[in-house]
Amino acid sequence: MTELHWLPPMPELRARIRALGQGEGNAWDEAVALANARADFVRTNALDEAIRRAIPTRPEGLATRPVRLAVLGSSTLTHLLPAIRVAGVRRGIWIDTYENDYGQYLQEILDPASDLHAFDPTAILLALDSYNLTAGIAATMEPADADAALAEVATRIRDTWKAARDAFKCPILQQAVLPVHLPVLGLNEHRLAGSKARFAARLNETLRTMAEQDGVDILAVDEWAAKHGIRSWHDTALWHRSKQEVTPVVAPLYGDLVGRWVGAKQGRSFKCLVLDLDNTVWGGVIGDDGMEGIALGQGSPLGEAYTAFQEYCRELSRRGIILAVCSKNDEANAIEPFEKHPEMVLRKNDIACFVANWQNKADNIRNIAAELNIGIDSLVFIDDNPFERNLVRQELPMVAVPEVSDDPVGYPIALSDAGYFEGLSVTDEDRERTSQYQGNKARDQLKASATDLPAYLRGLEMEMVVKEFDRVGLQRIVQLINKSNQFNLTTKRYTEEDVLAVMAADDAFGLQLRLLDRFGDNGVIAIIIGRMLAERDCHIDTWLMSCRVLGRQVEPTTLN
Repeated sequence: MTELHWLPPMPELRARIRALGQGEGNAWDEAVALANARADFVRTNALDEAIRRAIPTRPEGLATRPVRLAVLGSSTLTHLLPAIRVAGVRRGIWIDTYENDYGQYLQEILDPASDLHAFDPTAILLALDSYNLTAGIAATMEPADADAALAEVATRIRDTWKAARDAFKCPILQQAVLPVHLPVLGLNEHRLAGSKARFAARLNETLRTMAEQDGVDILAVDEWAAKHGIRSWHDTALWHRSKQEVTPVVAPLYGDLVGRWVGAKQGRSFKCLVLDLDNTVWGGVIGDDGMEGIALGQGSPLGEAYTAFQEYCRELSRRGIILAVCSKNDEANAIEPFEKHPEMVLRKNDIACFVANWQNKADNIRNIAAELNIGIDSLVFIDDNPFERNLVRQELPMVAVPEVSDDPVGYPIALSDAGYFEGLSVTDEDRERTSQYQGNKARDQLKASATDLPAYLRGLEMEMVVKEFDRVGLQRIVQLINKSNQFNLTTKRYTEEDVLAVMAADDAFGLQLRLLDRFGDNGVIAIIIGRMLAERDCHIDTWLMSCRVLGRQVEPTTLN
């Protein structure tokens, strides 16, 4: 399970890696396709080498920003860098990597003449190994001494964050501590103050608290190791031979975890989950078996598995992921379980876009993206049928299609492990996203019934609320700045620290605009950052808007 099991296998992967850049096609597009195939450590390294050979520098015209990622730590990390770069390609992002000289991460951060400063990272991964962090911890320690040691290590890490931020002003990803130490007391290890295993667990708790306070993100390798078993992640023999804390076997997964963080920072996480129905949301075929014949709910292991999948989808919706349906069915048959089946967890009002007809699914998915007014590269499509999965992959390679079996137990696992919906925070707008898109449907219906545009706009009864940047809206402000691409006049990106600097500056201002109408609250839909110049001139540094509200006269109102 440490392999990227949600990616489809590609039988000809080895040959296509060797041929990369030798044909007439676009080498970057081919590289992205190969990066989205399942590969082990050896194939991943071979692909990275082929990409760097065929595409030595970042291709022109990419919609994403290049990333200079410094991977800093106290152990050997070289074997992880190819997988990180390939994970970037998987998301259409060019990542250059840097690794500090062995054990010299702090010295290089503090030395302006170091190679690290010459590299000038735009993101930092701080990967400190558990052996280094628990040095000096002994089973004979008294509780007070263990507490003092924990505080000292935490302060050292926090000081490293500050030094890195002062030097490079870039986001930081802190690797959690891997649970590599063996217990010496047993099941009640927590009762031994000087236990290295317990110390590492306590340090992870402290790291998460500090990271929340300091705006640092966590690479939760401890949770993944708990899922797979620490021996899948750490080989003690390799540690003694080469000081590799993370085993090369798990490097493709490690790289993908870093890649999904990089993608989330650029707003590249997926926004919408498109669900097939028959044998995906419930067992059986609704048109043939009827409501009483489908497998769903308590009473059978299969029915409970489909219920569990629906519950996971509903939780995704509650944190801001849009749900849509794409089913080959008569619409009335497809809707009936959502409205009448007592064991259905998902209901019609959980679905922002419901498409059930007999057209091919690739065309229907295009229509779903158009109706929701989001990029087609924001969609994840899950279907039990391999024919439909392969059709969508072929016709719409920008849509994510997890590889699943016909066992519904694996559906939520595939979605979770793949990290398609990787998020850095949850805002109030995220929680209200489904209702916002349903409000858009009501607005479209009003527009269709209106005789002219002014009448439609008057019927919306719109109200714009303009506020200066504040800490309450900080997460949503940063999220919008880094996710909005279509109506974004400068596409400049701001970290949380950058936004706070705007709030503190005397010669700058930030505005957040919220739009309300008779159908509900659209949330914060526009961001303005301006800087005051001489002669009462104002330089518009950033102006971006959500595409949901284009065409409602918000643009000229904002300018006025």
